[in-house]
Amino acid sequence: MTRDDRDRPAHHRAVTSLQNPTVKAVRALDMRKVRRETGLFVAEGASVLVTAREHGWRPKTLLHQAGAADGGIHRELVAWAAGSGAEILEVSEAVLGKVASKDNPQSMLAVFQQAWQPPPDACGVPPEAVWIGLEEVRDPGNLGTIIRTADAVGAAGVMLIGTCCDPYSREAVRASMGSTFAVPLVRTGREAFLQWRRSWPGEVVGTHLAAAEDFRAVTYRGPTLLAMGSEGPGLSEDLAAACDRLVKVPMAGRLDSLNLAVATALMLYQIRGPHLRL
Repeated sequence: MTRDDRDRPAHHRAVTSLQNPTVKAVRALDMRKVRRETGLFVAEGASVLVTAREHGWRPKTLLHQAGAADGGIHRELVAWAAGSGAEILEVSEAVLGKVASKDNPQSMLAVFQQAWQPPPDACGVPPEAVWIGLEEVRDPGNLGTIIRTADAVGAAGVMLIGTCCDPYSREAVRASMGSTFAVPLVRTGREAFLQWRRSWPGEVVGTHLAAAEDFRAVTYRGPTLLAMGSEGPGLSEDLAAACDRLVKVPMAGRLDSLNLAVATALMLYQIRGPHLRL
């Protein structure tokens, strides 16, 4: 043990081997199966971890590159992790390079417990609330971007309906830019959703290629549940039938549909527009 190791708190260790059990466990969280079994996920980057801290999340493990926590916000985040009782590893650049994302790798990452919420209680939904129901979304980049947009407009939460990609995958968390820590997430099967939908006190609005109404010409009556279908197929017949209103985004080009995250953003800003101020 070096003098530097003796000076560190018991939960703060220097690691240079990829065979370290904690390092191996963090790497394993790249697999959805492991995330499902453990209920854990990885978030990368100081700015994302600051968002987690601001929303009261507590990391279970923190990895940072040697020297990266010598000052500023990195030191604050290490102190926050220590105060949360997290295991803290100061890892070599080579180790972090194997654990962090290959695209734009960060000098700090943390492991958190996933936080799934139950569907909202219809009796407690305020009239101005907007929830987003995503049916079988498959692209984690789209999902993360939608969560980020939901945060930006002040949406109440996101419901994942049916077989969706994992919002706690690294790709989705990265695309959310930290909004994963701010937006309530619900997961439910299609049948369970349709049953819950019967108690929804407001309007359910879906986008559909066969719709005749321009999404900009509609007066939205809150609370609003915005139903968006998967990339390609769109809303299933069952969910489309469960909507009070179907709307469409008009297009002048040859394409007949938009990217899911873009379409959802257009809808959210149209619905939430009256409540947004600079």
